[in-house]
Order: sequence, then C-alpha cells, then structure tokens
Amino acid sequence: MAGERLDGQNLSGANLTGADLSGASLVRANLSKANLTNANLSGANLRGANLSSARMERANLEGANLEDAIASGARMWYVNFVNTNLDGTDFSDALPHHSIFSGANIEGAIFVHSNLTGTLL
Repeated sequence: MAGERLDGQNLSGANLTGADLSGASLVRANLSKANLTNANLSGANLRGANLSSARMERANLEGANLEDAIASGARMWYVNFVNTNLDGTDFSDALPHHSIFSGANIEGAIFVHSNLTGTLL
C-alpha cells in the first residue's frame, strides 16, 4: 500500500496493523476507529483525514502531512510525529502519550483535553 492513492476512501474500522502506507495519499480519507498500530505512514498525505478514535500506538508519521486532520479521541501512544505538518489538526481528547513532536509544525493544532503525559514537543 506504500505510495497508493486512497484519497476520500472509507477505511473506518479497518485493521491496518503494521501496514506500510509510507508516501500514500489519504487526503480526506475516513480512518475513524481504524487500527493503525505499528503502521508506517511516513511521508503520507493525510490532509483533512478523519482519524477520530483511531488506535495508532507506535505508528510512524515522520514527515507526514496531517493539516486540518481530525484525530479527536485517538490513542496515539509512542507515535513518531517528527517533522510532521500538524497545522490545524484537532487532537481534542486524544491520548498522544510519550509521542515525539520534534520539528513538527503544531501551529493551529488543537490539544483541548488531550493527555500529553511524557510527550516531547
């Protein structure tokens, strides 16, 4: 699935554990309640994607674009957000425990009621 064009696809509830989605285009895709544990989304374009209530433990999103994505209620433990564009991303009620945001653009990102325990910003 690396490099695939999955724009606007409904992947709600999909089991994508360990999937290689590096460089994939998932613009406005519905990934709500999807299991993305250990998935590789490095360099992926997730602009405007719906990741609400997704499970993303240990996912790699290095260099990805999540501009204006919705990640409310997502479980994001130990996620790599290094150099990721998170401008306007909604992390309301999300759990990005121990995730790494080094070099990420978090301008306009929403972290209302998010638990940032152990997170590196």
